[in-house]
Amino acid sequence: MYWKRWLTALVLLPPLIFLIFKGGQLLFAIVVIATALLCLREYFRIAFTNHTPRIPGVYHGWGYLSGVVIMVCAYRQSYLAMILSLTLSVIGAAAISIHRFSVSQDAPLVAVKQVFGVFYIGICLSFIILLRSTPNGPLWVFFLFWVIAWGDTGALYVGSTLGRHKLCPAVSPKKTIEGALGGLTANLIFAWIFKILFLNTMSGMVCTTFALTVGAVGQLGDLFESEFKRVSGVKDSSTLLPGHGGFWDRLDAMLLAAPVAYALKEYLLP
Repeated sequence: MYWKRWLTALVLLPPLIFLIFKGGQLLFAIVVIATALLCLREYFRIAFTNHTPRIPGVYHGWGYLSGVVIMVCAYRQSYLAMILSLTLSVIGAAAISIHRFSVSQDAPLVAVKQVFGVFYIGICLSFIILLRSTPNGPLWVFFLFWVIAWGDTGALYVGSTLGRHKLCPAVSPKKTIEGALGGLTANLIFAWIFKILFLNTMSGMVCTTFALTVGAVGQLGDLFESEFKRVSGVKDSSTLLPGHGGFWDRLDAMLLAAPVAYALKEYLLP
């Protein structure tokens, strides 16, 4: 299974590097928006299971539209418009839920799941677009991907070879404390490698803080997605990425790490 994981990563890496550094802000935003729509599709498929009667397509459609509008606002760096778009998403979900309430009293829960998906995926991935628009943004975006990817790899291999103590068995039985520590160690090591090669003006304290904070939040994002899959009884969000599962599986850590990385760069790190 691991060879599929590495092969998929190697195939996707060159276009990812080109997109981040040479694609331009518009093309980058378009690709991130398209990826967010795929993640939303996988999220809705999992979150809307176990509901009777079946969730109508209007819920999905309103979620997709809301997510796109929010991310377009992020591309235009209009923060107030992002908040307004999310508010309108809530209003639309509330309106749609009224019709469903006549056939099922799960209508408020479905509306909450829809709005949460728009926030969780639409807003959180918007911070990747916002991060790229900052000074030296492309390098920081790649730094974020670099730290998350190597942390995930470190957790996988350390956990599979040395893992003995369960980290959170109720959510993800295979994840171990040893794997989590291995992931954080990989976050730190490869962040320092990146600093030495490409960001040598960054202080050691900033590099260490970024690596450990983003790495820890990334692991939280991984566990959080596992909760949804555990409830719905699925192993992967989809099969679009061989060896990785779906786009949500691949970006679960990034969803929570991207806002943290943006906040660290813009407001907390000197």
